[in-house]
Amino acid sequence: MSTFLLAALALAVPAAAQQAPEPTPHQRAIAAGYKAAMLCSGIFNAGRTPEQVEALELTGIYPDYQALVGLPAKVDSSRRLVTVEWADAMPPRRAQWRPGTGCTNEPIGAVAPHAATSYPPLAAAQPDPRPWPQGDAIPAIRTPRALEPVVAAAFDGTSYRAGSRTTGVIVLRDGHIVAERYAPGFGPLVSNRTWSVAKSISGTLVGIAVRDGLVRVDRAARIPAWADEPPGDVRRTITLDHLLRMASGLHSDTAGNRTDEVYFGGTAVTEETVGWPSIARPGTRFRYANNDTMLAMLSLRTAMGDARYRDFPAKGLFEPLGMARTVAETDWRGNYILSSQVWSTARDLARLGELWRNDGVWQGKRVLPEGWVKYMTTPSGPQPAGDGPGYGATLWLFGPKQGLPEGSYAAQGNRGQFIFVIPSAKLVVVRRGEDPAGNAFEAPRFVADVLKALE
Repeated sequence: MSTFLLAALALAVPAAAQQAPEPTPHQRAIAAGYKAAMLCSGIFNAGRTPEQVEALELTGIYPDYQALVGLPAKVDSSRRLVTVEWADAMPPRRAQWRPGTGCTNEPIGAVAPHAATSYPPLAAAQPDPRPWPQGDAIPAIRTPRALEPVVAAAFDGTSYRAGSRTTGVIVLRDGHIVAERYAPGFGPLVSNRTWSVAKSISGTLVGIAVRDGLVRVDRAARIPAWADEPPGDVRRTITLDHLLRMASGLHSDTAGNRTDEVYFGGTAVTEETVGWPSIARPGTRFRYANNDTMLAMLSLRTAMGDARYRDFPAKGLFEPLGMARTVAETDWRGNYILSSQVWSTARDLARLGELWRNDGVWQGKRVLPEGWVKYMTTPSGPQPAGDGPGYGATLWLFGPKQGLPEGSYAAQGNRGQFIFVIPSAKLVVVRRGEDPAGNAFEAPRFVADVLKALE
């Protein structure tokens, strides 16, 4: 048979029937890290079983990793360690849980230490006996009759996007819970990953640092790796404000700046985020980027020092608000990955939404500087293209164009996480999900339906 005929026959084979390219070793290593991270956090942060995590957090993920997360995993409950094999001649990928900072992905090729801490068996999460909102003692919830079918529809997998998978919904009106519902395997004390809702947590933490006089948003971000660059390097003019508003002008290789090397590869924030060049003057271009948020948190570390930084999310925000089931995770060098890597519950995120709704005041005590929430929700400089929501300083800005009242805003994350705040209606709506890629839950329409049901 001629070479020409063989080539013609190859072209005649439908694309779907052609063999997919063999995954690279790097793709296998990242997929193994993805699995290790999700199993570790899902089991040891959230208290879920490996089977539950495999069925939900490890399905519907990035297509380039979906076929690979069947790699063999071992869960060592006594050491709170997950290992995933990915290559015969290389050490397995490791995700290690530690008190206070959850699970950390160790770098590709990291070898197991000679000794590791042994932990007692996992205990079931216990509710905080204090009254809501500081604790979990909640009076009987009286959900308005018109709201019940709206909340139920969020769980049916069709009403707000075919294939969507809701794990929890909570609705607050004037601080009171008027609706709360969870999918099987979840509940008020069961966390899942916030993904990019963590960016709005970062914006809140920066506000606390401003309150304490540690940083100013109009000053250049304090990034140690840039300090030795030539004085003319434009990166040295990037401010905290630029980073919070996704206006750094730094290059990123993909829209949204997928940072798989940090999230799942075990690469440290200080190794990955600081090397990207500037391709636009700071403050002249909006480009949504994980790196901007991680750099903002790195700047906080420089400003406050390692000792305070390690406890800052918990001591500064989570504990004062009663967010007892929220854990911010770090890389192996101790940098918080606060563009995505936080595990939290629907109730804890509702508490955060209430803090914002009340202008940074919690139970009569000011947590955020006066006017900080206005700063987070006021657009300044370049904005996202198109007719979608605008962007403030780590919060998305909604209004009539999206079918919501003027002044509405939200924290949003991958796989359908959101906290919507509607100040005019004294409303906070939280939805948790594990939506498959390409099946994004229609959040504004759901929130609009909640508003209509409460009229």
